[in-house]
Amino acid sequence: MPIINCDTGLKPHENFMKKDYLCNFLGELVGTFILVLFGCSSVAVSILFKAHVGLFQIASVWGIGVTLAIYTVRHLSCAHLNPAVSIAMVIAQRMHIKKLPLYILAQFTGAFLAGVFLYLLFSSSIADFELANNIIRGDPNSATTAMFFGEYFPSISLFNAFLAEMLGTFLLVLIIFSVTEKCNVGRPNNDFAPVVIGVTVTAIISIIAPLTQAGLNPARDFGPRLFAYLAGWKSIAIPGPKGGFFTVYILGPIVGSIISALIFTKIFQPSMNIKKC
Repeated sequence: MPIINCDTGLKPHENFMKKDYLCNFLGELVGTFILVLFGCSSVAVSILFKAHVGLFQIASVWGIGVTLAIYTVRHLSCAHLNPAVSIAMVIAQRMHIKKLPLYILAQFTGAFLAGVFLYLLFSSSIADFELANNIIRGDPNSATTAMFFGEYFPSISLFNAFLAEMLGTFLLVLIIFSVTEKCNVGRPNNDFAPVVIGVTVTAIISIIAPLTQAGLNPARDFGPRLFAYLAGWKSIAIPGPKGGFFTVYILGPIVGSIISALIFTKIFQPSMNIKKC
């Protein structure tokens, strides 16, 4: 039985295309929802309940979330789960540009819904935490709870934060391309590639998170951040205490992914083709 019934009376080709688009949308939405809910929840329980000790535990949950999300939905979509990755795939001609708006919309929707469910799950605990620590939602000190949803860079400059997000996403996209490129003799088996990508996310977060909380994903940041804005954090969520969230967490990852895609397709891939293909 098909997952989505696309019997709408359309011509066979049109019917197939509609099914393909619906599957892609569902895959990106569900996959992004899973990774954001896993990751943001790990931050929440760490602050609310001191459930994790050290950055590596939180980073590991993010990596596990990414891995599980890819395994869950890669039969529905390409499991990009990140607008920066989707843009890089278009540049590398691994995906047609006409699918890009669909992927990005699904990713932002999945991330926003993850923010909704995160709040529903922990709303009473957040309220108790705010009361115990004299936090008024929307005031500057409420960034402590707003970071359950979006990221912040309290101790570094806007430029350094942008650079950190750009570099982190550059490395992530480069490794994604490398482990999925058929001409790369060192790539893992396709069944194991999601694990490698998850480990990559864990490693990058372990390095970048002390600077920017390591967004690396415009949907992961903006979806939950938008919900936090609507849920009462207001300017602490958007534009944030220091502003610049668009530059750091939206533009930074996109620039990093574009540079990575260009370097891979212009330098790495031709070299691999000469050696193997």
